[in-house]
Amino acid sequence: MTASPTERSTGESESLITRAAKILLIAGVALFYTLVVFNNLTDFDSNYQFVHHVLSMDSTFPGNHCLWRAISSPTIHLAFYLSIIAWEFATMVLLWVSVARLAHACRGQVTAFNAAKRTSIIALTMSLLMWLVAFLSVGAEWFLMWQSHTWNGQDAAFRMLTVVGIVLLFLIQPETEGQP
Repeated sequence: MTASPTERSTGESESLITRAAKILLIAGVALFYTLVVFNNLTDFDSNYQFVHHVLSMDSTFPGNHCLWRAISSPTIHLAFYLSIIAWEFATMVLLWVSVARLAHACRGQVTAFNAAKRTSIIALTMSLLMWLVAFLSVGAEWFLMWQSHTWNGQDAAFRMLTVVGIVLLFLIQPETEGQP
């Protein structure tokens, strides 16, 4: 039994809605990273100070027994901050490339759209790793960022880990014909 042209076009339209939603969410994350990179480059010192204070551990609880982990070298602070910006920049570029690839494959076959997701999956995984590893593991746990009332980025890191994780979970749902 074959579908009528009306049934086919309705199924295709519904599938396009889901695909468009995925593309728009990736574009939203790409926009976020674009603004983050722009802010880090145009207001370099603000977030450098964040990195400096977290690595210096100068606002953790007084007398804690983990201060031996503190890094006081401005050179290392700068290298750490530049590596974060590079990570964010690479993620941003991959996300925008992903948007273009997904948009190009949007009206194509299911297999083509699923294949176009690869770059997005890589970019979103890079993002998740940054928030999980750099901020929540290294910053919050190793350098005890959670002890600081002023230089604590855990809430923002968790928020982005959650947002990006949800987008990744939605993106990796397989495309099927007639999907809403």
